[in-house]
Amino acid sequence: MGTLVNWAIYRLAWNPRKISPWGPTPTGAPPRKLADRLPVVGWLGLRREHGIHGRGFWIRPLLVELALGVGLATLYWWEVGQQSLILAQVNAFFPAPVPPGTNVVSAWLPHQTLLSHGLLILLMAAASFIDIDEKIIPDTITVPGTLLGLTLATLLPLSLLPHVDVRPLLSVAGEGVTLPAAHAALLIPGTQMFVEPVSLTAPNAWPAPLRAASHWGGLAIGLGCWWLWCFALTPRIWRGRHGATRAIELIARRVLRELARPPLGLIACLGSLSIAAVWWWGETAWMGLLTSLVGMAVSGALIWIVRVVGTAALGREAMGFGDVTLMMMVGTFMGWQAGVVIFFVSPFAGLVVGIVQAVTRNDDVIPYGPFLCLGTLLVIVQWPAIWNAELQQLFAAGWLIPLVLGVCFVLLGGMLVVWQQIKERVF
Repeated sequence: MGTLVNWAIYRLAWNPRKISPWGPTPTGAPPRKLADRLPVVGWLGLRREHGIHGRGFWIRPLLVELALGVGLATLYWWEVGQQSLILAQVNAFFPAPVPPGTNVVSAWLPHQTLLSHGLLILLMAAASFIDIDEKIIPDTITVPGTLLGLTLATLLPLSLLPHVDVRPLLSVAGEGVTLPAAHAALLIPGTQMFVEPVSLTAPNAWPAPLRAASHWGGLAIGLGCWWLWCFALTPRIWRGRHGATRAIELIARRVLRELARPPLGLIACLGSLSIAAVWWWGETAWMGLLTSLVGMAVSGALIWIVRVVGTAALGREAMGFGDVTLMMMVGTFMGWQAGVVIFFVSPFAGLVVGIVQAVTRNDDVIPYGPFLCLGTLLVIVQWPAIWNAELQQLFAAGWLIPLVLGVCFVLLGGMLVVWQQIKERVF
């Protein structure tokens, strides 16, 4: 998997480089050997190309493959072997914990979340290093990644983050938890503990107005999220020299022209038909798809609003649009609740790096995509601790989330205006 990520880093970048042994051989280099394609150790042989790529070029790809090998194996042990994403949530219901390593669900269930998280980590790793190298996140990663996330959530809804709850009946999709006798005796008679996906309405049960085939409201929400993503993929250059009305007219024409021709027009139409088919076809698949679509739209919209607010406050582009499409991709795998948490977690590391760079280099432009990915990775491995009772109560009161986010965006705008004044007067 690390080998695949390295290939993507060097071949899908804006300026492709012939570094990966699975890509073309660079001009002037001797023919590559089969041993050069061995993970990790193959880079020791490729050191001979340092005259073409620069000294030490082989160190980073070697570390990428080593880190992903160790990291994915550890993730397998943690998610499947220990069932930690689920067991930690189960233990929150009881005074005495279930012994570590106890299989409380079938092995197939944690394999689904492992598949989702493993694929997302590969996509984020490739996007992060391209962003570090070029300060750009290519659509060749985020577009297929978004489609993959939507497909996975449709076919395997339990690949979404898990939510453990005690209910009289399973709401839509999930699996019953197998508890030791001493723990099962503590449940209220007539109830059972279930593992369900963190759906669109979690921690609340899946409501009747969003059910498939019988209610049009859910279909309208899903199609609205899909067309928002399609709109995000169109070029939208603001030309305000002749007024806002003329600028909006030009953008509308350009967007409609892009949506009327392939490949985007074909993607938009086929995607709409597929969403309608899943809505008509089945409840479980529809719950996974609609959750993924809303996760995509909300997660991307948060970064999109930051981009708009930051640009208005600073008077220049505050964030690349690749960060928006990256977060949309992340939202398809993680859902909107995790997207909100990632939105609040990611800036901390970016703030530290940004301040150090501004002071030492007089440069406050940093690639933000890697920090979004680091925040996502933190949410994956710390999900049971993050998705605690207090946070679930916050998300259960749906009206409170937009209010909190609105206040945060206002504060962000004010903070950026102050920061711009500090830069101009002090630095």
